[in-house]
Amino acid sequence: MSAALLIIDMQVGLFHGPEKPHDGERVLANIQRLIAQAREQNAPILAVRHTGPQGSPIASGSPLWQLLPELELDAEVDSLFDKSRPNAFHGTELAQQLESRKIENLHIVGMKTQFCIDSTCRAAADLGFKPLLVADAHTCMDTPALPAQAIIDHHNATLGAAFARLINSADVSF
Repeated sequence: MSAALLIIDMQVGLFHGPEKPHDGERVLANIQRLIAQAREQNAPILAVRHTGPQGSPIASGSPLWQLLPELELDAEVDSLFDKSRPNAFHGTELAQQLESRKIENLHIVGMKTQFCIDSTCRAAADLGFKPLLVADAHTCMDTPALPAQAIIDHHNATLGAAFARLINSADVSF
C-alpha cells in the first residue's frame, strides 16, 4: 500500500458549531465518498482530531471534540489519533505509522484550510511524503479579512504550487 487518506479535524464542534464551514455538506459528502473508496481499495484511513486544553469546548472527551458520526469511522479498523497543534505530525505518531505501512502518497482532507490543512501539507512534504491535497474536500469559515472561498482558493494555489499535488475527489485513486 502506498496511499492513505488523512482526515483532519472533522469534529462535531468545528463542523456543527456556531460558525458553519463553507460548503460544508458538499465537502462532507466528498469525504464520505473518499472513505468508501479507501475501504473498497483497502487503503488506510487515518483521522485526527484537534484537542484543546481542559475546559475548552474541544477538550479531550467532550461532545464537541468527537469526530463526526457521519464519517462512520471505525476505531477497530481506522487509525484515530489526537493532536494539539495545527500540524498533524507534531507530537503524534503519524509519520511513524505512514513509514511502517510504506505509505508515500497522503490524500489530505478536512478542516480548517488555513490552519491544519496548510501546516500538515507543508510538514508532509518536508518529511518526504507526497501530499495530495484534495481540492474539493477541505474547508474553513469566513473570516473578518477574507471569505472562506478566497481562503480555499488561495491555499489550493499556494499549496499546489510548491507543497502538494492538487487533485479533485473524483480523480482520487488509492
